[in-house]
Amino acid sequence: MADHPVDEKLPALKMATTGLQHVAAMYAGVVAPPLIVGAAIGLSATDLTFLTGACLFTAGLATFLQTLGVWKIGARLPFVNGVTFAGVAPMTAIVASTEDKSDALPVIFGAVIVAGLLGFLAAPVFCKAIRFFPPVVTGTVITLIGISLLPVAFGWAQGPNPAAHDYGSATNLGLAAVTLLIVLLLRRFTTGFVKQIAVLLGLVIGTLIAIPFGATDFGPVADAAVIGFPTPFHFGAPQFQLAAIISMCVVMVVSMTESTADMLALGEIVERPADERTIAAGLRADTLGSAVSPLFNGFMCSAFAQNIGLVAMTKIRSRYVVAAGGGFLVLMGLCPMAASLIAVVPRPVLGGAGVVLFGSVAASGIQTLVRAALDKDNNVLIVAVSLAVGIIPITAPEFYHAFPETARIVLDSGISTGCVAAVLLNLVFNHLGRGGRDAHDVTHPMEAGEELTGVPKAPAASLTPPDSA
Repeated sequence: MADHPVDEKLPALKMATTGLQHVAAMYAGVVAPPLIVGAAIGLSATDLTFLTGACLFTAGLATFLQTLGVWKIGARLPFVNGVTFAGVAPMTAIVASTEDKSDALPVIFGAVIVAGLLGFLAAPVFCKAIRFFPPVVTGTVITLIGISLLPVAFGWAQGPNPAAHDYGSATNLGLAAVTLLIVLLLRRFTTGFVKQIAVLLGLVIGTLIAIPFGATDFGPVADAAVIGFPTPFHFGAPQFQLAAIISMCVVMVVSMTESTADMLALGEIVERPADERTIAAGLRADTLGSAVSPLFNGFMCSAFAQNIGLVAMTKIRSRYVVAAGGGFLVLMGLCPMAASLIAVVPRPVLGGAGVVLFGSVAASGIQTLVRAALDKDNNVLIVAVSLAVGIIPITAPEFYHAFPETARIVLDSGISTGCVAAVLLNLVFNHLGRGGRDAHDVTHPMEAGEELTGVPKAPAASLTPPDSA
C-alpha cells in the first residue's frame, strides 16, 4: 500500500528546494518579533543578531517536533512552526513596564516557559473546548494582532532613533514607500516562488537602494561569526513575574486557538482530516516547543498560516519537506553571519515591508470574521466591543495610567484584553441561556426602533442566501 502524500519522502534535491521555499515564505515572520522586541529593549546589533539566530534555531526545533513527532507529540502534518506574532504586543508591554531593561528578556522567557508548560498540560482538554473559540473570537483576536503591530511598522518607517535629526525625514519615509511599492509590484506581477518571497525580495532590494543614502550598515555582518551556538540563558536566568505570566498565558490560549484552526484547515488541504487526537498532539508540539524555546533564548512558537497557503498552492503535501525546512532554520540559527543579515536592513525598509506583513495579519483576521456569522446581532456586538477594548492601548496609550504597573502589563496589551473580552462576550451572548436573542436577520447592533423614530420598524432583510438554510 502506497504511503499517504503526507508521509511521502521526495528525492533529496526536490526535498531541499521545496523546504527552502517554506523557509523563504516564513523567514520574515520569524525574524520580525525578535527585531521588534530587541529594538524596544535597545539591544546592540550583536545581541539583536544573537536573538534573531536563537529564534530561527528554536523555530527549526519546533518544526521538527511538529512534523516528525515524538510519542504523542506532533501533528505529523506539513506544519512550519515559528515565533508567534500574538506574543509581540504583550512582550513589548512587558519591556515597557520593566525598569531595568536587562531584566526584560529574562521576565519574558520565564513567562513563556510557564505558559508553555501549562499549555502542554491543557492540550488534551483544550482540543475539546475549542467550541468556545469560534471564528467570531479568533477572527477578532487575529485582527487585533495585526492592528497592534502596524504602529511598529510606522515607527520603523520613520527611522531607528526617535531622537535623531532625520527621524521621520522624507528620505526615510521615501525608502519605506519604495520598499512597500516593490513588494506590491512583486505580488502583483510575479507568480510561484518569486511571489511567495515578495517580502524577502522587497527587503533585499530596499536595502540595496538605501546604500547610496548611507542608511545601510554592514558592520553586524562583518562582526558576526560564521558558526555559533545559541548559548542557553545568554540574557540571564528566567524570572517569573505573575503579571507577565498571565499575559503570556492569554497569548498561549490565542496561539493554541489559531493552531487548532490551522490544523483543521491543513488537514482538509492534505486530505488527512485532523481529528481530536491529531489536534491534541499538535498542540503538545506547539506548547512544548514554546516551553523549550526560552532555554535557547527564543520566544513562543506556533504554526505559521502562510505556509498552509504554500502547501495548497504547490500541492506538495509531504511533512518531510517541511521537516527539511526546519533543518535549514536550525542551520541558519547556528550561523550568526546568516542571522546578522537581517540586522543590515535599514529600519525604514523594514517599515515598508512591515506594512504588508502586519497588515496581512489583520486581513487574515478579517477573513476569519467573514465566517463568523455577522448577520447575527450578538456576533456584531462581540466584535464591536472586543475590537474597541483591544484598540484602547493603541489609540489612548495612557488610558490605564492609574492602574498598578503589574496590571498594566496585561491591560496595555490590546491583544490580551481584546481576547478576554471576546471570549467572555461570546460565552454570555452565545452560550449562557442558549445565547439569548439569536436573531438571524439583524445586521447591526444598534437599530432604529419605534421608541426612537415613532414609526414601527420594518423587518430587516436577511443576508442569508435562501439555499444556505
